[in-house]
Amino acid sequence: MKITKETILEKDGYRLHILPSKKYKTMNIVAKFKAPLKRDGITERALLPHVLQKATNQHPSVRSFQAAFENLYGTALSSDGSKKGENHVISFRMEVVNESYLNDNEPILEEAFQLFHNVLFDPKTVENGFDPEIVEREKQTLEQKITSIKDDKMSYANLRLMDHMCKGEPYALHVHGYQEDMSSITPESLYTYYQQMIKQDMLDVYVIGDMDEKDVETLTDRYFHRSGSTNEDNDQVSVSKEVQDSSEIIEREEVNQGKLHLGYRTYTKFGDDDYYALQVFNGIFGGFPSSKLFMNVREKHSLAYYAASRFESHKGLLLVFSGVDPKDYDQAKSIILDQMEAMKNGDFTEEQVEETKEQVINQLKETMDNANGLIEVLYHQMLSGIDMPADQLIENIRGVTKEQVVQMAEKIKLDTIYFLTSHEGGEE
Repeated sequence: MKITKETILEKDGYRLHILPSKKYKTMNIVAKFKAPLKRDGITERALLPHVLQKATNQHPSVRSFQAAFENLYGTALSSDGSKKGENHVISFRMEVVNESYLNDNEPILEEAFQLFHNVLFDPKTVENGFDPEIVEREKQTLEQKITSIKDDKMSYANLRLMDHMCKGEPYALHVHGYQEDMSSITPESLYTYYQQMIKQDMLDVYVIGDMDEKDVETLTDRYFHRSGSTNEDNDQVSVSKEVQDSSEIIEREEVNQGKLHLGYRTYTKFGDDDYYALQVFNGIFGGFPSSKLFMNVREKHSLAYYAASRFESHKGLLLVFSGVDPKDYDQAKSIILDQMEAMKNGDFTEEQVEETKEQVINQLKETMDNANGLIEVLYHQMLSGIDMPADQLIENIRGVTKEQVVQMAEKIKLDTIYFLTSHEGGEE
């Protein structure tokens, strides 16, 4: 298996990634804007994708904007914001039908590029700012989203764990922004921030599908060039705190089910030599239904409604999530900590290592079978400064030994135990 050939070209204000592939019946165009995570402006960054997706100067009404997409055979546009280590990435994704599958000779791809250009570089403006109605509506929507995190107790517990564990580090910043910022954001101030983002963010453009590479390069040059932008890499190096003592935080809210979340530091990031051992470690520890957390905390002792772990590739964190009855807090915590000790002691079989490697590989293949998944894998690589074909990634996972998994476990340090509970459970 091999990732489709990726051609990377440094362009005027952006970096172009061309991925020719006959596997997909659609063309996918993805634009990624990256900037260092900062408290100042993070709410504007969370708000911008929603505002940009509502209208352009060429299609100023909701109806004409939607019609522009429908006329392109239902071309779809989506966006999101995410944290990659100490950096904030806004992704815009457009999926458009491949014109070679259509009977007429309509230049669908060029029209899609033009529409994408209008969304990103010519959004609807009123005088010196965005459309006030759109901004007000999207502010309300974002406020609801921020409020809803409080209602989703699993997401809320994870947010609070990060607040405590990464206090003082950019990674603690909330990717959806802050409610208290809303009142000071005006159509003008948001537009000023937008102009700064468009000019200063590192921009990567990915195009994947069955294409003529030269045609695509011509289109991206026409519609994505940013004159005046240097497109210098603005990467903010990830902070890796040395853990002296772990802390235990208990917070009380009205919850039906206690949320017990643990944060560990792995001191391993995407691109490091032992990253593949971390993938296998996580699979055995808590990444799959066959894992130690699932089997011991949930199945064997029936202490958790769910118990799993995942790792943050660019920050070097391992996070454990579990939902437990408040009265079972001490026992559940003890069993989770025991599973980590078991990993450090090599209390797992060679057979488990082999099974988990296959699960990790299958997961990776599944991700790369999807156009957007493949782009994410390649973007991860680029952020880490490594360039590796898929078969090499898979070989690296296959090469992980039990001894390497144990060495990985020994590196991992418990940073914070966080428990969200209604009343009983745990001590103050």
